[in-house]
Amino acid sequence: MKMSTELLLRERKSLIQDRLRTDGRVLAADLAREFNVSEDTIRRDLREMAAAGLCERVYGGALPIAPDAGSLSERATLAPGRKAALARAAVGFIQPGMTVFLDAGSTNLAIARAIAPDLSATIVTNTPLIASALMEKPGLDLILIGGPLDRAVGAAVGARAQRDVELLRPDLCVLGTCGADAEAGLTAFHFEDAEFKRLIASRSRSVLAAITSDKLGTAAPHTVIGIDAASTLILEANAPEAQIAAFTAHGSSVVLAGECAG
Repeated sequence: MKMSTELLLRERKSLIQDRLRTDGRVLAADLAREFNVSEDTIRRDLREMAAAGLCERVYGGALPIAPDAGSLSERATLAPGRKAALARAAVGFIQPGMTVFLDAGSTNLAIARAIAPDLSATIVTNTPLIASALMEKPGLDLILIGGPLDRAVGAAVGARAQRDVELLRPDLCVLGTCGADAEAGLTAFHFEDAEFKRLIASRSRSVLAAITSDKLGTAAPHTVIGIDAASTLILEANAPEAQIAAFTAHGSSVVLAGECAG
């Protein structure tokens, strides 16, 4: 009986993983009906799967784990053309005279590279690679937030960095994100990184995030902000219509890369 029960459990979890891959989200109530078990049983399955790194628990169900492609330098080598397209759409929101915070992220590194050299603006970042990309642009005033460097994030995100950004009030925060979902919000893999992102977002007049399609409908372990707190989301041209509709329903303006940023 025990072996049979364990076999059924493995099969159920395997089917749940299949649903996550095909549907992008599972709901405990739907799975309970499908497998003819209680919702408590499904919730226990999802907790165990989340602990094993197979999914991310969200209210009412689970999402696929957000993609983690390694260090910032490693991530910067992936899909450069797609990130450059997002960057071209994003730079239209950086206007002369603005103070803009550029958060850690490989797409944000592409945005830094796309900023015109003669743009007169103040750029603040906690990310040395982004600061390096901006160093030779004479129109910019550049502020680098310091403190111990978190190598996994590629930026300073600890207590010193958080104290420094408490003195800022950016016109625009270009936020990096590991996962993006209408219900789960924008999420991050590392606790201190999420805390830092949440702080700078709360101090900014508006928040923009440029997001590759592989992150849509996924979640990382730590919540940064809800989708309704992001003024503008820049997505790839192939972003699913359902995701776009869900984001706009939460009040965010969605711009597709390749369209006019306005």
